[in-house]
Amino acid sequence: MLSFLLQGTRTQLLMRAGLMIFAVALIDWRVQGNVFFGFLYLFPMLMLGSCLAPWQIALVAAGCVLLAEWLGPVGWAPSDGIPRDIFMFTAYFGTGLFAYESARNRRLALQHAQEIECEMESRREAEQQLQVLIESSPAAILTIDAEGRILMANQAAHRLLGFEPGALPGQPIKPFVPPLASIPYGDETTPHFRTAMQCYSRRRDGEVFLAEVWFSTYWTRSGPRLAAMLVDSSEELREREEASLHQLLAGSRLVVGAVSHEIRNVCSAISVVYANLSRSEALAHNEDFRALGDLVEALGRVATLELRQSSGRLELRGVDLRAVLDELRIVIEPGLRESGIVLRCNLPDSLPLVWADRQNLLQVLLNLTKNSERALRGRPQRELCISAEVAGERVVVRVCDTGPGIPAPERLFRPFQPGAEAVGLGLYLSRAFVRAFRGDLRFEPVPSGCCFAVDLARFNAQSQEPTADIYEQDSDPVDR
Repeated sequence: MLSFLLQGTRTQLLMRAGLMIFAVALIDWRVQGNVFFGFLYLFPMLMLGSCLAPWQIALVAAGCVLLAEWLGPVGWAPSDGIPRDIFMFTAYFGTGLFAYESARNRRLALQHAQEIECEMESRREAEQQLQVLIESSPAAILTIDAEGRILMANQAAHRLLGFEPGALPGQPIKPFVPPLASIPYGDETTPHFRTAMQCYSRRRDGEVFLAEVWFSTYWTRSGPRLAAMLVDSSEELREREEASLHQLLAGSRLVVGAVSHEIRNVCSAISVVYANLSRSEALAHNEDFRALGDLVEALGRVATLELRQSSGRLELRGVDLRAVLDELRIVIEPGLRESGIVLRCNLPDSLPLVWADRQNLLQVLLNLTKNSERALRGRPQRELCISAEVAGERVVVRVCDTGPGIPAPERLFRPFQPGAEAVGLGLYLSRAFVRAFRGDLRFEPVPSGCCFAVDLARFNAQSQEPTADIYEQDSDPVDR
């Protein structure tokens, strides 16, 4: 019954307490006899303590003391009335405070319970979202204990390593990703590992693949743990190696064409000298002289054949020039920053597709920027500017620097020229590549520094052809 009286809203509790105080006062007033009913005020004080503030409880307790003294059977005298009133006030007020603190603690406990329940619900939702993220991730995710055994693996990890769903936990990691089994965990004071690596891994059936691995170590109550994320990069390796082979073959064809062209020019000069000397009767019937002519002619035929075989076209298509320039920045910015070179890019928001081979175009731009980087070494002002603009049916990419400039521009684009690094084929091959795109690479005179312009033909998506040939190729693609 007492718990029933303490239930309800604040208004209901006040009404019940008021009625109970009135009933106790009425009983104390109407019942005759030497019976003290003041102890009954403790019950309404319990109800009021759960809905009033401490100062309000003190006022009500004082009122109950006055009612008990006024309506009680015992007369009031200072000698015994004051101690009795103090005792009654302490009892009433203490009962109310007890109810107040009990109600307050109950409210706090309920609030804390609700907060804990909300946190548990939020944690469950976060765990469910994390579980969904892990299971739906295309990357293989593993957790490994200190003994090198797999504790948890998502679906992508089972597919990557060739296991049935749910079969990976408990398996050792060493047969599949050996480097992860040799990671030192240290102790709680040792800094955690958070790094990436590339290693060869093995599937369950023995197939070897190249894996990109991101891993980190952490500590739990059960000991050290390792979390790893794996991605199969074998396809990227194949594409990269095939692209490197394609570039190597394309560059080799141009180099062979250049050498063959020089041999053919020498053979032509020797043929002219041979024809002039053959008019002499003393040499006309000389067997060695005729054999020398046959050798020169055969060498010229070999050079012409090799030149013809090396003049194949590249696989050209529409290329996103903005993406190529962004990739170029990713490649060159760290090196330029270390060299103290300021890179400025003046690029429009959008650029049309250009007719080119993506890898070879990137190599051309990379060669130009590397030349500028070498030229800027030791210069007081080191700036490299890459800009692009659309000019009619072509797109012009300019690579300019604040270097010392070119002392002899007329000697540019010549193979095997003295004073160049390596064999002097960088600019020659770069222009040959660009001209294979039906574009052109040219030197632009500027007041200070050096500037190269790459003219590229715009790609026509409807005809799958360039809109215009900037450089018309002739029958001799290496005779530049």
